[in-house]
Amino acid sequence: MLRKAKVGDVKTIHKMINVSASKEEILPRSLMDIYGSLRDFFVYYDEQDQLITGVCAMNIIWENLAEVRSLYVDEAYRRHGIGRILVEACISEAITLELFRIFTLTYKKEFFQHVGFHVVDRSSLSEKIWTDCFRCSKYPDYCDEIAMIIEL
Repeated sequence: MLRKAKVGDVKTIHKMINVSASKEEILPRSLMDIYGSLRDFFVYYDEQDQLITGVCAMNIIWENLAEVRSLYVDEAYRRHGIGRILVEACISEAITLELFRIFTLTYKKEFFQHVGFHVVDRSSLSEKIWTDCFRCSKYPDYCDEIAMIIEL
């Protein structure tokens, strides 16, 4: 079941993101960052197993740009469409807010291509660099994520 994240989900989201970050799948997030951006997050909750199996956030970057970030699906639940459901929820929310350029920085190029994103030069996302990238330890010389965008 897809739903918006709740305060009670923060520690689980934090753990999931940082487990994925330890495998270098996504960038780590602090608890403070997750609390501060909680309204950006969707979770996928498996009612049968009574646990969160996936997370993803849609972050507003600028007046014409949103980011899909922190996508993680528990390995035991991958290849069941949960990642697609989470990303499509983020895209839908961006459209509701009249944001029609949505990007991601990812290591999962093929997954995002299947959802409709295409590769772009990272320099085309200057708004992202202003707001976020300059705080990353990999910026500017060591960023190895692939910039991808969908324009609706």
